[in-house]
Amino acid sequence: MTNETNYAAIDLGSNSCRLLICNQKGERLLEENYATRLAQGMGKERRISAEAFGRAKEAFAEIRRHLDEWQVREENMRAITTAACRMACNSEEFIKQIKQLSGIRLEIIDGRSEAELNLQGAAWHAKGKGEYVVVWDLGGGSTEVTLATNGNKPSILRTISIPYGARNGAEDFALADYDKSKANKLEKVVDGYLDEFLLEGKLPTGNSGKVCFVATSSTPLRLVSMLEGKQEYNRREADGHIIKRAKLRELLDEIYRKKTDELAKEPCVGESRAPIFAAACVIFARIAERLGAEEIIASLKSAKDAIIVNLMERDKNNG
Repeated sequence: MTNETNYAAIDLGSNSCRLLICNQKGERLLEENYATRLAQGMGKERRISAEAFGRAKEAFAEIRRHLDEWQVREENMRAITTAACRMACNSEEFIKQIKQLSGIRLEIIDGRSEAELNLQGAAWHAKGKGEYVVVWDLGGGSTEVTLATNGNKPSILRTISIPYGARNGAEDFALADYDKSKANKLEKVVDGYLDEFLLEGKLPTGNSGKVCFVATSSTPLRLVSMLEGKQEYNRREADGHIIKRAKLRELLDEIYRKKTDELAKEPCVGESRAPIFAAACVIFARIAERLGAEEIIASLKSAKDAIIVNLMERDKNNG
């Protein structure tokens, strides 16, 4: 198809798998999102289910076709996997089967590495907006919260990995439908990790002008779409838009009043996201409240964007 060098980033999370293919100019050639739901039904045994295996295999078979179509060489791709595989007792067998099926070698990264990549990707939105940046990435099975200097090359000052995200938060706390007492239990767990995050020093308040807050993953992007009254979820259109916490409170009241089947009919939520959306909102809102974030930038840019940049910079430096 092309004689150019193309690059690929694959980010397999607990709920979805993201593929990004770019050319050597950094232009997006293909961007796909697969609902693999790897952590669904993992339960206390922390075992990737046969159904999740099947969904992942289908996704990686298609990803393999896209990589071949765009002639992405193995040395020009990086495939990472995060919380679900960190937790799963059968992750080694899972990674082995994906490699046999697709030839793609999945790399399990730890919470700090995940935070570094998300910071690098999302910090683009924070340029010139305060001395510091806080990025939180609310995934399916974990949530990384990172404070860094806000410059051309952000430096992490502290980071935490909360072992709960939208998927396991909904399942472990039975929050498919919002329940205040169950939500409070999840909030207390989140608070325990945020206490540790805030312990090392007082974080400047969100209205001090010193900190820019950026949130990645689909939850903030969906919330932006809902706040703006969109009748269709378009994550690219929502990228970079601001969530004001005062408006967020009103929206959350509406969301929490709705049952799963009602949320499934919401155009910016949908059937697959509905069972985990309330839990995602609980975690998202708690972090915003505890960190004093009055305005939050919703970011589509995340780990996959950082991977592409790093691959390109490697070749530039070697050239």
